[in-house]
Amino acid sequence: MPATTRLTRRDFLRLAGLVSASAVVAACAPAYDRLGGPAEPSLTGPYPLSDTVTFAVLNRLTYGPRLAERERAAEIGLADWIEEQLAPEKIDNGPADWRLRQFDTLTMSASDLADRSSKLFDEVDRQSVPNELRQATLLRQVYSRRQLYEAMAEFWTDHFNISVNKGDCYFLKTVDDRDVVRPHALGSFHDLLWASAHSPAMLTYLDNQANNKEAPNENYAREIMELHTLSVQGWYTQKDVMELARAFTGWTVKEHFWRGQFTFDAAQHDNEPKMVLGLALQGDGQREAERALDLLAGHPSAASFIAAKLARRFLGASAPAAIIETARAAFANSQGDIKAVLRPILFDGLLGAGTQLAPKFKRPVNFVVSALRQLDIETDPGPALHEYLQKMGQAYFAWPTPDGYPDRDEPWTGNLLPRWQFALALVRGEIKGAAGAVPAAAGGAPETMADELSTRLLGRPMPATGRDDLLKTLRAAGAPAEEVPAILAAGLLASPAFQWR
Repeated sequence: MPATTRLTRRDFLRLAGLVSASAVVAACAPAYDRLGGPAEPSLTGPYPLSDTVTFAVLNRLTYGPRLAERERAAEIGLADWIEEQLAPEKIDNGPADWRLRQFDTLTMSASDLADRSSKLFDEVDRQSVPNELRQATLLRQVYSRRQLYEAMAEFWTDHFNISVNKGDCYFLKTVDDRDVVRPHALGSFHDLLWASAHSPAMLTYLDNQANNKEAPNENYAREIMELHTLSVQGWYTQKDVMELARAFTGWTVKEHFWRGQFTFDAAQHDNEPKMVLGLALQGDGQREAERALDLLAGHPSAASFIAAKLARRFLGASAPAAIIETARAAFANSQGDIKAVLRPILFDGLLGAGTQLAPKFKRPVNFVVSALRQLDIETDPGPALHEYLQKMGQAYFAWPTPDGYPDRDEPWTGNLLPRWQFALALVRGEIKGAAGAVPAAAGGAPETMADELSTRLLGRPMPATGRDDLLKTLRAAGAPAEEVPAILAAGLLASPAFQWR
Protein backbone atom coordinates (compact mmCIF):
# COMPACT_ATOMS: atom_id res chain seq x y z
CA MET A 1 0.00 0.00 0.00
CA PRO A 2 1.43 3.47 -0.85
CA ALA A 3 2.62 5.43 2.15
CA THR A 4 0.08 8.19 1.49
CA THR A 5 -2.78 5.84 2.34
CA ARG A 6 -1.53 5.14 5.85
CA LEU A 7 -3.82 6.26 8.66
CA THR A 8 -2.03 8.89 10.76
CA ARG A 9 -2.79 9.04 14.46
CA ARG A 10 -4.85 12.19 13.92
CA ASP A 11 -6.73 10.59 11.02
CA PHE A 12 -7.38 7.49 13.09
CA LEU A 13 -8.78 9.48 16.01
CA ARG A 14 -10.99 11.57 13.73
CA LEU A 15 -12.30 8.54 11.92
CA ALA A 16 -12.79 6.60 15.15
CA GLY A 17 -14.78 9.50 16.54
CA LEU A 18 -16.96 9.63 13.45
CA VAL A 19 -17.60 5.91 13.50
CA SER A 20 -18.41 6.05 17.20
CA ALA A 21 -20.83 8.92 16.69
CA SER A 22 -22.48 7.27 13.70
CA ALA A 23 -22.84 4.05 15.68
CA VAL A 24 -25.02 5.92 18.13
CA VAL A 25 -27.25 6.83 15.21
CA ALA A 26 -27.25 3.59 13.28
CA ALA A 27 -26.34 0.88 15.80
CA CYS A 28 -25.16 -2.26 13.99
CA ALA A 29 -27.88 -2.47 11.36
CA PRO A 30 -28.64 -1.11 7.91
CA ALA A 31 -29.43 2.57 7.64
CA TYR A 32 -32.85 1.99 6.15
CA ASP A 33 -33.98 0.20 9.29
CA ARG A 34 -32.42 2.43 11.92
CA LEU A 35 -32.44 6.02 10.72
CA GLY A 36 -36.12 6.41 11.51
CA GLY A 37 -38.53 9.24 10.86
CA PRO A 38 -40.51 10.07 7.72
CA ALA A 39 -38.61 10.62 4.51
CA GLU A 40 -38.37 14.24 3.43
CA PRO A 41 -39.87 14.99 0.00
CA SER A 42 -36.75 16.63 -1.42
CA LEU A 43 -33.24 17.85 -0.71
CA THR A 44 -31.16 20.76 -1.91
CA GLY A 45 -28.66 19.43 -4.44
CA PRO A 46 -28.67 16.62 -7.02
CA TYR A 47 -29.38 13.78 -4.61
CA PRO A 48 -32.95 12.48 -5.02
CA LEU A 49 -34.56 10.46 -2.32
CA SER A 50 -36.09 7.06 -2.83
CA ASP A 51 -38.26 5.46 -0.21
CA THR A 52 -36.59 3.30 2.41
CA VAL A 53 -37.98 0.04 1.02
CA THR A 54 -36.59 0.80 -2.44
CA PHE A 55 -33.15 1.57 -1.04
CA ALA A 56 -33.23 -1.53 1.16
CA VAL A 57 -34.06 -3.84 -1.75
CA LEU A 58 -31.61 -2.24 -4.17
CA ASN A 59 -28.91 -2.34 -1.53
CA ARG A 60 -29.34 -6.12 -1.36
CA LEU A 61 -29.63 -6.74 -5.12
CA THR A 62 -26.86 -4.44 -6.38
CA TYR A 63 -23.27 -3.73 -5.51
CA GLY A 64 -24.43 -0.46 -3.99
CA PRO A 65 -27.35 1.37 -5.64
CA ARG A 66 -26.38 4.23 -7.91
CA LEU A 67 -28.68 7.23 -8.08
CA ALA A 68 -29.80 6.25 -11.60
CA GLU A 69 -30.89 2.82 -10.34
CA ARG A 70 -32.79 4.38 -7.47
CA GLU A 71 -34.53 6.72 -9.89
CA ARG A 72 -35.38 3.87 -12.26
CA ALA A 73 -36.80 1.71 -9.48
CA ALA A 74 -38.83 4.65 -8.15
CA GLU A 75 -40.14 5.32 -11.66
CA ILE A 76 -41.29 1.81 -12.63
CA GLY A 77 -41.64 0.16 -9.23
CA LEU A 78 -39.45 -2.43 -7.54
CA ALA A 79 -41.26 -5.43 -8.99
CA ASP A 80 -40.75 -4.23 -12.56
CA TRP A 81 -37.14 -3.29 -11.80
CA ILE A 82 -36.47 -6.84 -10.63
CA GLU A 83 -38.17 -8.19 -13.76
CA GLU A 84 -35.81 -6.10 -15.85
CA GLN A 85 -32.84 -7.49 -13.96
CA LEU A 86 -34.08 -11.06 -14.49
CA ALA A 87 -33.76 -10.46 -18.24
CA PRO A 88 -30.17 -9.12 -18.41
CA GLU A 89 -29.87 -9.83 -22.13
CA LYS A 90 -32.36 -6.99 -22.72
CA ILE A 91 -30.35 -4.44 -20.71
CA ASP A 92 -27.89 -2.28 -22.63
CA ASN A 93 -24.54 -2.89 -20.96
CA GLY A 94 -22.41 -0.64 -23.13
CA PRO A 95 -20.48 1.16 -20.36
CA ALA A 96 -19.19 -2.11 -18.92
CA ASP A 97 -18.61 -3.83 -22.27
CA TRP A 98 -16.61 -0.88 -23.57
CA ARG A 99 -14.27 -1.00 -20.58
CA LEU A 100 -13.77 -4.76 -20.92
CA ARG A 101 -12.30 -4.46 -24.39
CA GLN A 102 -8.86 -3.80 -22.89
CA PHE A 103 -8.65 -7.40 -21.61
CA ASP A 104 -7.88 -9.66 -24.58
CA THR A 105 -7.31 -12.71 -22.35
CA LEU A 106 -11.05 -12.91 -21.61
CA THR A 107 -11.76 -14.32 -25.07
CA MET A 108 -8.68 -16.53 -25.52
CA SER A 109 -8.66 -20.35 -25.53
CA ALA A 110 -7.03 -22.30 -22.73
CA SER A 111 -4.08 -23.28 -24.89
CA ASP A 112 -3.52 -19.68 -25.99
CA LEU A 113 -3.70 -18.53 -22.37
CA ALA A 114 -1.09 -21.12 -21.45
CA ASP A 115 1.11 -19.91 -24.29
CA ARG A 116 0.62 -16.30 -23.20
CA SER A 117 1.82 -17.24 -19.71
CA SER A 118 4.90 -19.14 -20.87
CA LYS A 119 8.28 -17.44 -20.73
CA LEU A 120 11.74 -18.37 -21.93
CA PHE A 121 13.71 -21.07 -20.13
CA ASP A 122 10.62 -22.79 -18.72
CA GLU A 123 9.54 -19.81 -16.63
CA VAL A 124 5.80 -19.23 -16.25
CA ASP A 125 3.94 -16.00 -15.57
CA ARG A 126 1.18 -17.13 -13.20
CA GLN A 127 -0.12 -13.61 -12.47
CA SER A 128 -0.95 -11.73 -15.68
CA VAL A 129 -3.90 -13.87 -16.82
CA PRO A 130 -5.68 -14.12 -13.44
CA ASN A 131 -4.99 -10.45 -12.76
CA GLU A 132 -6.88 -9.50 -15.91
CA LEU A 133 -9.78 -11.69 -14.81
CA ARG A 134 -9.78 -10.00 -11.39
CA GLN A 135 -9.78 -6.55 -12.95
CA ALA A 136 -12.54 -7.49 -15.36
CA THR A 137 -14.65 -8.86 -12.53
CA LEU A 138 -14.31 -5.67 -10.52
CA LEU A 139 -15.12 -3.57 -13.58
CA ARG A 140 -18.25 -5.60 -14.24
CA GLN A 141 -19.46 -5.23 -10.68
CA VAL A 142 -18.83 -1.48 -10.69
CA TYR A 143 -20.13 -0.55 -14.14
CA SER A 144 -22.55 -3.25 -15.25
CA ARG A 145 -26.20 -2.28 -15.46
CA ARG A 146 -26.98 -5.99 -15.05
CA GLN A 147 -26.42 -5.91 -11.32
CA LEU A 148 -28.50 -8.97 -10.37
CA TYR A 149 -26.72 -10.99 -13.05
CA GLU A 150 -23.34 -9.99 -11.60
CA ALA A 151 -24.53 -10.90 -8.12
CA MET A 152 -25.54 -14.34 -9.40
CA ALA A 153 -22.21 -14.76 -11.19
CA GLU A 154 -20.50 -14.12 -7.85
CA PHE A 155 -22.86 -16.55 -6.10
CA TRP A 156 -22.06 -19.41 -8.50
CA THR A 157 -18.35 -18.52 -8.43
CA ASP A 158 -18.46 -19.17 -4.69
CA HIS A 159 -20.65 -22.25 -5.07
CA PHE A 160 -18.35 -23.83 -7.66
CA ASN A 161 -15.22 -22.36 -6.12
CA ILE A 162 -11.89 -22.66 -7.94
CA SER A 163 -8.70 -21.06 -6.63
CA VAL A 164 -6.35 -19.69 -9.28
CA ASN A 165 -3.47 -20.53 -6.96
CA LYS A 166 -3.67 -24.27 -7.64
CA GLY A 167 -1.96 -25.84 -10.63
CA ASP A 168 -3.09 -24.73 -14.07
CA CYS A 169 -6.16 -23.04 -12.63
CA TYR A 170 -4.28 -19.74 -12.94
CA PHE A 171 -5.23 -19.71 -16.63
CA LEU A 172 -8.06 -22.27 -16.72
CA LYS A 173 -10.29 -20.19 -14.41
CA THR A 174 -10.61 -17.52 -17.09
CA VAL A 175 -12.20 -20.10 -19.40
CA ASP A 176 -14.37 -21.46 -16.58
CA ASP A 177 -15.67 -17.96 -15.79
CA ARG A 178 -16.48 -17.33 -19.46
CA ASP A 179 -17.87 -20.73 -20.47
CA VAL A 180 -19.33 -22.13 -17.25
CA VAL A 181 -20.37 -19.52 -14.69
CA ARG A 182 -21.46 -16.55 -16.76
CA PRO A 183 -23.54 -18.29 -19.48
CA HIS A 184 -25.55 -20.22 -16.87
CA ALA A 185 -25.79 -17.75 -13.97
CA LEU A 186 -29.53 -17.22 -14.56
CA GLY A 187 -30.22 -20.35 -16.57
CA SER A 188 -30.60 -24.02 -15.69
CA PHE A 189 -28.87 -25.56 -12.68
CA HIS A 190 -28.60 -28.83 -14.62
CA ASP A 191 -26.73 -27.09 -17.43
CA LEU A 192 -24.53 -25.21 -14.98
CA LEU A 193 -23.61 -28.40 -13.11
CA TRP A 194 -22.99 -30.19 -16.43
CA ALA A 195 -20.71 -27.39 -17.65
CA SER A 196 -18.83 -27.31 -14.35
CA ALA A 197 -18.27 -31.07 -14.40
CA HIS A 198 -16.74 -30.80 -17.88
CA SER A 199 -14.67 -27.75 -16.90
CA PRO A 200 -10.90 -28.34 -17.06
CA ALA A 201 -10.49 -25.79 -14.27
CA MET A 202 -12.81 -27.73 -11.94
CA LEU A 203 -11.30 -31.10 -12.85
CA THR A 204 -7.83 -29.71 -12.17
CA TYR A 205 -8.78 -27.93 -8.95
CA LEU A 206 -10.42 -31.02 -7.47
CA ASP A 207 -7.82 -33.47 -8.82
CA ASN A 208 -10.02 -35.42 -11.20
CA GLN A 209 -7.36 -35.17 -13.90
CA ALA A 210 -5.54 -37.71 -11.69
CA ASN A 211 -8.58 -39.99 -11.34
CA ASN A 212 -7.99 -43.32 -13.10
CA LYS A 213 -9.08 -46.92 -12.78
CA GLU A 214 -5.86 -48.02 -11.09
CA ALA A 215 -6.08 -45.37 -8.36
CA PRO A 216 -9.50 -43.66 -8.17
CA ASN A 217 -9.35 -40.14 -6.71
CA GLU A 218 -12.47 -39.32 -4.68
CA ASN A 219 -11.93 -35.59 -4.27
CA TYR A 220 -14.22 -34.32 -7.02
CA ALA A 221 -16.86 -36.99 -6.44
CA ARG A 222 -17.05 -36.01 -2.78
CA GLU A 223 -17.27 -32.27 -3.39
CA ILE A 224 -19.83 -32.51 -6.18
CA MET A 225 -22.13 -34.25 -3.71
CA GLU A 226 -21.30 -32.30 -0.56
CA LEU A 227 -20.82 -28.78 -1.95
CA HIS A 228 -22.34 -28.65 -5.43
CA THR A 229 -25.59 -30.64 -5.19
CA LEU A 230 -26.76 -32.70 -2.20
CA SER A 231 -25.07 -30.89 0.73
CA VAL A 232 -23.48 -32.62 3.68
CA GLN A 233 -26.97 -33.65 4.84
CA GLY A 234 -27.83 -35.06 1.43
CA TRP A 235 -28.29 -38.72 2.40
CA TYR A 236 -25.38 -40.07 0.40
CA THR A 237 -22.83 -42.53 1.77
CA GLN A 238 -19.11 -43.06 1.49
CA LYS A 239 -19.92 -45.94 -0.83
CA ASP A 240 -21.75 -43.50 -3.14
CA VAL A 241 -18.66 -41.26 -3.19
CA MET A 242 -16.41 -44.17 -4.09
CA GLU A 243 -18.73 -45.39 -6.82
CA LEU A 244 -19.13 -41.91 -8.30
CA ALA A 245 -15.35 -41.47 -8.30
CA ARG A 246 -15.09 -44.66 -10.37
CA ALA A 247 -17.70 -43.29 -12.79
CA PHE A 248 -15.52 -40.18 -13.26
CA THR A 249 -12.34 -42.13 -14.01
CA GLY A 250 -10.88 -41.04 -17.33
CA TRP A 251 -12.32 -37.50 -17.13
CA THR A 252 -9.14 -35.46 -17.53
CA VAL A 253 -7.48 -32.46 -19.14
CA LYS A 254 -5.14 -32.31 -22.14
CA GLU A 255 -1.58 -31.45 -21.15
CA HIS A 256 0.11 -30.93 -24.51
CA PHE A 257 -1.65 -30.31 -27.84
CA TRP A 258 -4.75 -28.20 -27.21
CA ARG A 259 -3.57 -27.88 -23.63
CA GLY A 260 -6.28 -27.19 -21.09
CA GLN A 261 -9.17 -28.80 -22.96
CA PHE A 262 -11.44 -31.46 -21.50
CA THR A 263 -10.90 -34.99 -22.74
CA PHE A 264 -12.17 -38.44 -21.85
CA ASP A 265 -9.46 -41.11 -21.67
CA ALA A 266 -11.31 -44.38 -22.21
CA ALA A 267 -8.18 -46.38 -21.39
CA GLN A 268 -8.22 -44.97 -17.85
CA HIS A 269 -11.94 -45.52 -17.26
CA ASP A 270 -13.24 -48.20 -14.91
CA ASN A 271 -15.83 -50.15 -16.90
CA GLU A 272 -16.90 -52.42 -14.05
CA PRO A 273 -20.44 -52.14 -12.60
CA LYS A 274 -21.19 -49.23 -10.26
CA MET A 275 -24.16 -48.12 -8.13
CA VAL A 276 -24.54 -44.40 -7.33
CA LEU A 277 -27.54 -43.37 -5.20
CA GLY A 278 -29.39 -46.42 -6.49
CA LEU A 279 -28.49 -45.74 -10.14
CA ALA A 280 -26.81 -48.68 -11.87
CA LEU A 281 -23.92 -47.76 -14.19
CA GLN A 282 -21.84 -50.05 -16.36
CA GLY A 283 -19.91 -50.10 -19.62
CA ASP A 284 -21.08 -46.72 -20.87
CA GLY A 285 -17.80 -44.79 -20.77
CA GLN A 286 -18.13 -41.03 -20.39
CA ARG A 287 -21.90 -41.32 -20.33
CA GLU A 288 -21.80 -43.11 -16.95
CA ALA A 289 -20.80 -39.98 -15.04
CA GLU A 290 -23.13 -37.86 -17.16
CA ARG A 291 -26.06 -40.03 -16.14
CA ALA A 292 -25.02 -39.48 -12.54
CA LEU A 293 -24.92 -35.72 -13.18
CA ASP A 294 -28.52 -35.87 -14.42
CA LEU A 295 -29.50 -37.64 -11.21
CA LEU A 296 -27.66 -35.19 -8.96
CA ALA A 297 -29.00 -32.09 -10.71
CA GLY A 298 -32.60 -33.16 -10.17
CA HIS A 299 -32.23 -34.74 -6.75
CA PRO A 300 -34.62 -33.49 -4.00
CA SER A 301 -31.64 -32.78 -1.74
CA ALA A 302 -30.15 -30.53 -4.41
CA ALA A 303 -33.43 -28.60 -4.63
CA SER A 304 -33.42 -28.03 -0.87
CA PHE A 305 -29.73 -27.14 -0.73
CA ILE A 306 -29.73 -24.64 -3.60
CA ALA A 307 -32.98 -22.99 -2.48
CA ALA A 308 -31.69 -22.49 1.07
CA LYS A 309 -28.32 -21.20 -0.13
CA LEU A 310 -29.86 -18.67 -2.52
CA ALA A 311 -32.28 -17.52 0.18
CA ARG A 312 -29.38 -16.99 2.58
CA ARG A 313 -27.49 -14.94 -0.02
CA PHE A 314 -30.35 -12.50 -0.59
CA LEU A 315 -32.36 -12.66 2.64
CA GLY A 316 -29.69 -13.40 5.23
CA ALA A 317 -29.14 -16.18 7.73
CA SER A 318 -32.70 -15.96 9.07
CA ALA A 319 -34.43 -16.45 5.71
CA PRO A 320 -38.02 -17.60 6.43
CA ALA A 321 -38.58 -21.34 6.16
CA ALA A 322 -41.75 -20.76 4.13
CA ILE A 323 -39.82 -18.82 1.48
CA ILE A 324 -37.15 -21.52 1.30
CA GLU A 325 -39.83 -24.19 0.89
CA THR A 326 -41.51 -22.24 -1.92
CA ALA A 327 -38.13 -21.83 -3.64
CA ARG A 328 -37.42 -25.55 -3.20
CA ALA A 329 -40.74 -26.44 -4.81
CA ALA A 330 -39.98 -24.03 -7.66
CA PHE A 331 -36.66 -25.79 -8.23
CA ALA A 332 -38.36 -29.18 -8.33
CA ASN A 333 -41.24 -28.09 -10.54
CA SER A 334 -39.03 -26.25 -13.04
CA GLN A 335 -36.27 -28.86 -13.23
CA GLY A 336 -33.82 -26.43 -11.68
CA ASP A 337 -34.62 -23.21 -13.51
CA ILE A 338 -32.62 -20.62 -11.56
CA LYS A 339 -34.95 -17.71 -12.30
CA ALA A 340 -37.90 -19.75 -11.07
CA VAL A 341 -36.07 -20.42 -7.80
CA LEU A 342 -35.18 -16.74 -7.41
CA ARG A 343 -38.70 -15.43 -7.90
CA PRO A 344 -40.16 -16.38 -4.51
CA ILE A 345 -36.93 -15.32 -2.82
CA LEU A 346 -36.92 -11.89 -4.45
CA PHE A 347 -40.62 -11.11 -4.76
CA ASP A 348 -42.07 -12.82 -1.68
CA GLY A 349 -38.99 -12.75 0.53
CA LEU A 350 -37.18 -9.52 -0.36
CA LEU A 351 -40.10 -7.30 -1.35
CA GLY A 352 -42.26 -8.82 1.35
CA ALA A 353 -39.71 -8.01 4.05
CA GLY A 354 -39.21 -4.38 3.04
CA THR A 355 -37.50 -2.43 5.81
CA GLN A 356 -37.78 -5.44 8.12
CA LEU A 357 -35.15 -7.29 6.08
CA ALA A 358 -32.63 -8.92 8.41
CA PRO A 359 -29.30 -7.04 8.26
CA LYS A 360 -26.43 -8.65 6.37
CA PHE A 361 -22.80 -7.60 6.81
CA LYS A 362 -21.10 -6.58 3.60
CA ARG A 363 -18.34 -8.87 2.47
CA PRO A 364 -15.18 -6.99 1.40
CA VAL A 365 -16.01 -7.07 -2.31
CA ASN A 366 -19.47 -5.62 -1.71
CA PHE A 367 -18.05 -2.99 0.64
CA VAL A 368 -15.39 -1.80 -1.82
CA VAL A 369 -17.60 -1.89 -4.90
CA SER A 370 -20.54 -0.19 -3.17
CA ALA A 371 -18.25 2.64 -2.06
CA LEU A 372 -17.01 3.10 -5.65
CA ARG A 373 -20.51 2.96 -7.12
CA GLN A 374 -22.33 5.15 -4.63
CA LEU A 375 -19.65 7.85 -4.70
CA ASP A 376 -19.39 7.63 -8.52
CA ILE A 377 -15.66 6.95 -8.35
CA GLU A 378 -14.04 6.23 -11.72
CA THR A 379 -11.80 3.17 -11.60
CA ASP A 380 -9.47 1.47 -14.07
CA PRO A 381 -9.32 -0.84 -11.80
CA GLY A 382 -5.66 -1.14 -10.92
CA PRO A 383 -3.70 -3.27 -8.47
CA ALA A 384 -4.22 -0.87 -5.56
CA LEU A 385 -7.90 -1.77 -5.18
CA HIS A 386 -7.08 -5.47 -5.26
CA GLU A 387 -4.44 -4.96 -2.57
CA TYR A 388 -7.17 -3.60 -0.30
CA LEU A 389 -9.43 -6.56 -1.08
CA GLN A 390 -6.58 -8.90 -0.20
CA LYS A 391 -6.01 -7.09 3.10
CA MET A 392 -9.73 -7.39 3.84
CA GLY A 393 -9.62 -11.11 3.06
CA GLN A 394 -11.52 -11.44 -0.24
CA ALA A 395 -9.18 -11.27 -3.20
CA TYR A 396 -11.00 -12.51 -6.29
CA PHE A 397 -10.66 -16.24 -7.08
CA ALA A 398 -8.25 -16.89 -4.22
CA TRP A 399 -10.25 -18.80 -1.58
CA PRO A 400 -8.18 -21.97 -1.12
CA THR A 401 -10.85 -24.50 -0.15
CA PRO A 402 -13.76 -25.77 -2.31
CA ASP A 403 -16.51 -24.22 -0.14
CA GLY A 404 -15.99 -20.69 -1.49
CA TYR A 405 -15.86 -17.40 0.41
CA PRO A 406 -18.11 -17.51 3.51
CA ASP A 407 -21.62 -16.11 3.17
CA ARG A 408 -22.02 -15.57 6.92
CA ASP A 409 -21.41 -12.38 8.89
CA GLU A 410 -19.01 -13.73 11.51
CA PRO A 411 -15.92 -14.31 9.33
CA TRP A 412 -15.95 -10.69 8.15
CA THR A 413 -16.87 -8.55 11.16
CA GLY A 414 -13.50 -8.68 12.93
CA ASN A 415 -11.20 -7.14 10.29
CA LEU A 416 -12.33 -3.52 10.14
CA LEU A 417 -9.06 -1.56 10.09
CA PRO A 418 -8.36 -2.19 6.36
CA ARG A 419 -11.90 -0.94 5.64
CA TRP A 420 -11.19 2.27 7.54
CA GLN A 421 -7.90 2.69 5.69
CA PHE A 422 -9.64 2.13 2.38
CA ALA A 423 -12.44 4.59 3.19
CA LEU A 424 -10.10 7.43 4.06
CA ALA A 425 -7.71 6.80 1.17
CA LEU A 426 -10.60 6.57 -1.30
CA VAL A 427 -12.24 9.88 -0.43
CA ARG A 428 -8.85 11.62 -0.42
CA GLY A 429 -8.09 10.37 -3.92
CA GLU A 430 -5.02 8.47 -2.72
CA ILE A 431 -5.82 5.13 -4.38
CA LYS A 432 -4.24 4.84 -7.80
CA GLY A 433 -6.88 3.94 -10.35
CA ALA A 434 -9.81 5.28 -8.31
CA ALA A 435 -10.33 8.95 -9.04
CA GLY A 436 -13.16 11.25 -8.08
CA ALA A 437 -14.08 14.00 -5.68
CA VAL A 438 -16.48 13.55 -2.80
CA PRO A 439 -19.88 14.44 -4.28
CA ALA A 440 -20.91 17.19 -1.88
CA ALA A 441 -22.22 20.64 -2.76
CA ALA A 442 -19.29 23.02 -3.01
CA GLY A 443 -19.58 25.81 -0.48
CA GLY A 444 -22.78 24.41 0.95
CA ALA A 445 -23.66 24.47 4.60
CA PRO A 446 -22.14 21.57 6.58
CA GLU A 447 -25.62 20.31 7.42
CA THR A 448 -26.62 20.23 3.73
CA MET A 449 -23.38 18.50 2.79
CA ALA A 450 -23.92 15.87 5.48
CA ASP A 451 -27.50 15.28 4.35
CA GLU A 452 -26.43 14.84 0.74
CA LEU A 453 -23.67 12.37 1.59
CA SER A 454 -25.92 10.42 3.93
CA THR A 455 -28.66 10.24 1.29
CA ARG A 456 -26.19 8.96 -1.27
CA LEU A 457 -24.49 6.41 0.98
CA LEU A 458 -27.14 5.42 3.52
CA GLY A 459 -30.35 5.98 1.57
CA ARG A 460 -31.66 9.10 3.26
CA PRO A 461 -30.57 11.96 5.55
CA MET A 462 -29.66 11.14 9.09
CA PRO A 463 -31.87 12.47 11.87
CA ALA A 464 -30.83 16.02 12.69
CA THR A 465 -29.48 15.03 16.11
CA GLY A 466 -27.25 12.32 14.67
CA ARG A 467 -26.02 14.58 11.89
CA ASP A 468 -25.19 17.32 14.37
CA ASP A 469 -23.31 14.84 16.54
CA LEU A 470 -21.14 13.87 13.59
CA LEU A 471 -20.37 17.48 12.69
CA LYS A 472 -19.65 18.26 16.32
CA THR A 473 -17.15 15.39 16.41
CA LEU A 474 -15.39 16.83 13.38
CA ARG A 475 -15.17 20.31 14.86
CA ALA A 476 -13.85 18.95 18.14
CA ALA A 477 -11.13 17.10 16.24
CA GLY A 478 -10.00 20.35 14.62
CA ALA A 479 -10.62 19.27 11.04
CA PRO A 480 -9.91 22.05 8.49
CA ALA A 481 -12.99 23.12 6.55
CA GLU A 482 -11.60 21.88 3.24
CA GLU A 483 -11.15 18.38 4.68
CA VAL A 484 -14.62 18.09 6.17
CA PRO A 485 -16.34 16.52 3.10
CA ALA A 486 -13.68 13.82 2.70
CA ILE A 487 -13.48 12.93 6.38
CA LEU A 488 -17.25 12.93 6.76
CA ALA A 489 -17.59 10.65 3.72
CA ALA A 490 -14.92 8.34 5.12
CA GLY A 491 -16.74 8.25 8.45
CA LEU A 492 -20.00 7.30 6.76
CA LEU A 493 -18.28 4.59 4.71
CA ALA A 494 -16.68 3.17 7.85
CA SER A 495 -19.87 3.43 9.92
CA PRO A 496 -22.02 0.46 10.88
CA ALA A 497 -24.84 1.94 8.82
CA PHE A 498 -22.82 1.46 5.61
CA GLN A 499 -21.09 -1.77 6.63
CA TRP A 500 -24.45 -3.55 7.00
CA ARG A 501 -27.01 -3.75 4.23
